[in-house]
Amino acid sequence: MSRSAPLEGVAEAGAGLASVPLEQFLSGLPAGVRRVYDAGADAAAPLPVRWVEPSELEDPTPYLLEHEVVLTAGLPFVGDGGAPDAVDRYVQRLTRVNVSALVFGLHPYFDEVPEALVEACRRHRLTLVEAPADVPFAALGLEFARLLEAENVRVMRRMAEGNRHLMRAVLAPRPEADLLEALMRTVPGWALVVGANRRTRARAVAAKSRVGVPEQAVLDDVLQGLFAGRGPRVETRPPEPAGSGWIAAHPLRGARDETLGALVLGAERPLDAAEQSVVGTAISLLEALLRQRTEGALAPSQLATGLLLRSAEERAIERREVVELAAQSASAPSGSRLRVVQGFRADGRAEPAPVDRGRSSRPTARHDRAGAILQWRRIFDTKLVELTDFGFTAITRLAVETPVVNEVEALGWRLAVSDPVEVSELPETHRRLAVLRARAMEAGRTLRASGDPVSVPALLGRQAGGLLFEHAFGPLRELEPDRAAALLDVLEAWLEAHGGWDATAKATGLHRNSVRRQIAQVADVTGRDLNDAGARAELLIALRYRPSSYAGVD
Repeated sequence: MSRSAPLEGVAEAGAGLASVPLEQFLSGLPAGVRRVYDAGADAAAPLPVRWVEPSELEDPTPYLLEHEVVLTAGLPFVGDGGAPDAVDRYVQRLTRVNVSALVFGLHPYFDEVPEALVEACRRHRLTLVEAPADVPFAALGLEFARLLEAENVRVMRRMAEGNRHLMRAVLAPRPEADLLEALMRTVPGWALVVGANRRTRARAVAAKSRVGVPEQAVLDDVLQGLFAGRGPRVETRPPEPAGSGWIAAHPLRGARDETLGALVLGAERPLDAAEQSVVGTAISLLEALLRQRTEGALAPSQLATGLLLRSAEERAIERREVVELAAQSASAPSGSRLRVVQGFRADGRAEPAPVDRGRSSRPTARHDRAGAILQWRRIFDTKLVELTDFGFTAITRLAVETPVVNEVEALGWRLAVSDPVEVSELPETHRRLAVLRARAMEAGRTLRASGDPVSVPALLGRQAGGLLFEHAFGPLRELEPDRAAALLDVLEAWLEAHGGWDATAKATGLHRNSVRRQIAQVADVTGRDLNDAGARAELLIALRYRPSSYAGVD
């Protein structure tokens, strides 16, 4: 089976046609109809019946559907057709197309079922039924029609009930989790909703399920093929020895056909028509939820993002309803701590992110901006995204782990990521993150607040530190390079010794009077009062950005 084929194996028992269990059909037949050979006792699973077809052809298989019951009065077995080899070939052809049973009608050609036919049915495990002359084939067809109508009513009732549970669940506070729980009331097995980052967002297992969720490696293999394709498709796996049963992964697609996530199902047996229909409804509802989360109105979410990050009235965002709405917009439980993410292009340009345009023509600048917002919403699983002069800012519940960073950096972007904070702390976090972003831009790589030590040199960055050094020691350019370097060496040792003359002399190997003269010269050239603690601190910090060759020379 193709891994990207439609769900042939899982849907085998209900591919668009209702059916009746063979045992139920045979049990309801008129008196006098008897089973000559019953293959159902040894069958791995109950056989369905999709239709009852009378035929006196020597080879009726070109006109048969899978899982039909064939009715014959024996004409194919008259004359040479009754030879054991011919009878065996007839039965073998029926089993090749998965005929569920053969009904042999007595009279006008035979008074009893031919022994060769009985032996052939036993050999090929095909249920054989004898119908007396006083039971017309029409009676068998009418009985099947009655059962099929009752089955159709039952299927429609199951579909309606299953869809009703799904519709109720989608309006619940936890729509994805509740929707899967509702789905498990119809589908016996397990189900997962996976986000665009391939992390599980919700899961449910039916109360009486005999199959369990497989190992992550199996799920990763299924999802890899699913996320690599486009358009309506299903990734399937046959039953695994580990007991996960049939596995089918359905893509959850956005308006631009991008894959926003996946619904992964496991079942112990192929799904019937009612279960297939309810799964289809669940897919549609999940797609609607994901699209609403990531592709809703753009202006309100940008406005909300700006207000949360730059609220003039700090107390306003401490209100309970604001906190809850912020959590919902970031796809997080109420009261969750959130992160601020600032993104910038690695090449230093400020423009919207590249958008997957598919087969559409080149969009306008306005559509590029909309596509950028939608893309960052999808990647960070949040509605709280705004475009900025440096790139974009997002508020997310995600930890922004390595797979997310890799995806962003593959698009040519880098990030500054804050620690998780309360909603009321978002404005201050946003302001502080600007400093980290400046350092990330200078370093050309993604930085996290949790992995970045807080210090004056770290906060200044190399560019600002270079300006500080030039401001403090620019006058030293008038001296010879070697002389300027020597003065800076003495000054640095003196500042680190807290102005101690003897300690500086020992560190530099100079006489203490020489130290005094050189420190006095630095004060004179720079115009700084070295008795002032603030001036000393500023000079010490500036020395951290001293050029690598020697002071004051480019």
